[in-house]
Amino acid sequence: MAATALPPLPPQFKSIQHHLRTAQELDKREPVVAYYCRLYAMQTGMKIDSKTPECRKFLSKLMDQLEAMKKQFGDNEAITQEIVGSAHVENYALKMFLYADNEDRAGQFHKNMIKSFYTASLLIDVLTVFGELSEENAQHRKYARWKAAYIHNCLKNGETPQPGPIGMEGESFADAEREEAGSSSLHSGTTQPTSSSTYEANNIPTSNYTGIHIPPGAHAPANTPAEVPHNTGVTSNTIQPAPQNIPLVDPSLYSAQSAGEVRLTPEDFARAQKYCKYAGSALQYEDVSTAVQNLQKALKLLITGRE
Repeated sequence: MAATALPPLPPQFKSIQHHLRTAQELDKREPVVAYYCRLYAMQTGMKIDSKTPECRKFLSKLMDQLEAMKKQFGDNEAITQEIVGSAHVENYALKMFLYADNEDRAGQFHKNMIKSFYTASLLIDVLTVFGELSEENAQHRKYARWKAAYIHNCLKNGETPQPGPIGMEGESFADAEREEAGSSSLHSGTTQPTSSSTYEANNIPTSNYTGIHIPPGAHAPANTPAEVPHNTGVTSNTIQPAPQNIPLVDPSLYSAQSAGEVRLTPEDFARAQKYCKYAGSALQYEDVSTAVQNLQKALKLLITGRE
């Protein structure tokens, strides 16, 4: 866990305060994710202001934290290899999203579910350190951030939220953001990395999200995350994973033969490696279905040269 204390957060860096808070919360449970949250904050802060004295001092201390973590976890592939780190962060963000989404669709509206939606959106922000977001992740981020604000406001106003995507109709994130400004409830009860606790969702489009289509259950596995987000009050021995639907092995793989003229490019090898890393990361969360799907993709690519 990063030991170097950070100075007060400069006002210019308000947009990264929740990413830093998330890093602090995950230091013990998910140090790899915590590392990349800080790296995202560092890279974003450098773009915002790296010249004024207070900002330079803050970034310098943040860099010290990153260096200390890199030294501490130097033998972890998720730290030393970006492709592994990307898969690890993406899988954790998706698990947070799926936990909140499953609770939402079941009509179980509570503070921890709200926070899980919002934290998932922050972790998808973090994925940008590895490159441009996929369209799917960009959609998940919009949906999760909107849902967090929408459900929070409903509960605050004594209203019953509508579960699933239907709850987005007629609502605008701009409205939710204005009502949410000044509230720290999405991250309450945690150690503050800065002196400010104002909830902000900067740079979020103000249009409504009625056009986002996430089919009910289409993206959710049968079981919820292996670890229920912190402070749920639910102990691990009460969580009973449900049976998983394991995808059938593609029959074409049994008869597929490598053509003598197939030549794999460096890009092909990189993609195959990515699928294998994704499979390994999925197994950390006992997600057999995702692991099987990615291993089949890697095998098909290596055998046939095609995806």
